[in-house]
Amino acid sequence: MLGVIVRNVSKFFGEKHVLKDIDLEIPSGHIYGLLGPSGCGKTTMVKIIAGILEVSSGEVYVLDQRMPQLGLMNKIGYMAQSDALYGSLTAAENLSFFGSLYRMNKAEIKKRTAEVMELVNLTEDLHKPVQAFSGGMKRRLSLAMAIMHHPSVLVLDEPTVGIDPLLRKSIWEEVNKLAAQGVTILVTTHVMDEADKCHSLAMMRD
Repeated sequence: MLGVIVRNVSKFFGEKHVLKDIDLEIPSGHIYGLLGPSGCGKTTMVKIIAGILEVSSGEVYVLDQRMPQLGLMNKIGYMAQSDALYGSLTAAENLSFFGSLYRMNKAEIKKRTAEVMELVNLTEDLHKPVQAFSGGMKRRLSLAMAIMHHPSVLVLDEPTVGIDPLLRKSIWEEVNKLAAQGVTILVTTHVMDEADKCHSLAMMRD
């Protein structure tokens, strides 16, 4: 089964032609890397797949449904390149807020918060305000939020930027575990050793 299908997708911003006739097929349980230099359109492509942007032409299907599709949003985890966090709230409050958006109940939120914070090695920082976090800690919390609701499709836009090598290794171990459980994972990167960890790669340029 295919988790993501992209057919003949183009995207314009005004006169600027950002994506040209993109075709992709990503099987379920697959880690798919989108490799290319900054500015080549990787983020635009993953935002379209995540349902944040619409195509100018072409079609995108996620879990056999055409995107964008509001009803599918609770099955997609998206980690943006820039951290979408509320600085005045604690890590626990951020996770609780996003959990409630995904219609998780209080018991689920509490259990899953403990699991994801342990995974990203932030358990001791659960009740600290996010504005006191370093850049690397914010990236780790963003990852925790992206997987909070057990998504079937996970989109990670340069997930390990600013993260130390040891933690990067543990994050990739978790990504592999998720793929083994059938989660479809799309990762953008311009780092070759990360590209090497993907099952398949597409290269973007110009």
